[in-house]
Amino acid sequence: MELILDLYDQPYDPDCPVVCFDECSRQLTGELHEPLPMKPGAAKREDYAYERRGTCNLFVTVEPLVGRREVVVTDQRTNQDFAERMRRLVDEDYPDVERIIVVQDNLNTHRLTTLWQAFEPAEALRIAKRLDFRFTPKHASWLNMAECEIATLQKQCLARRIPDKETMEKEVAAWVKQRNDDQIHISWTFTVEKARDKMKHLYKSKLT
Repeated sequence: MELILDLYDQPYDPDCPVVCFDECSRQLTGELHEPLPMKPGAAKREDYAYERRGTCNLFVTVEPLVGRREVVVTDQRTNQDFAERMRRLVDEDYPDVERIIVVQDNLNTHRLTTLWQAFEPAEALRIAKRLDFRFTPKHASWLNMAECEIATLQKQCLARRIPDKETMEKEVAAWVKQRNDDQIHISWTFTVEKARDKMKHLYKSKLT
């Protein structure tokens, strides 16, 4: 926990950005009956019944200190999908930096070995040399700021029925563009000092 909190407290380094990464699954749902449109004095009304149209996965990255985020929509979140997202992070999102620190939880796909399962050895090594994985403690994924971004995404963009992957990609891209244009940062206030004070009963030595 302290390693993650200390990392968040470090000054911005453009050659070694700190990027928080997480994913979430989203059910795709369609309308069984056409909603009644919004009109003066009346909100849009939807029937409670809906049609399930499968699921999709959203890979979310956020660089809190500069207010940059990216969301990639995939059909699922297999080892191959994770490896391809890391390749895209290195080659497309941050092609000019020396190293990328990636904060993530302990999901079993979140391993450098996944790169060797997905790519030829030389390609896997090329990607891995640019990545520095930092893991939140077990049962403490709330330390990952990507969870904050996902919560905002769910509230501002996904709290409605989205029928298919293509619509999901379009809507999410519009949301990402607006937040990036506005450079929305995450103000993280839980520091090492606050952690030691709040959780002092967990430390071996007495903290004063």
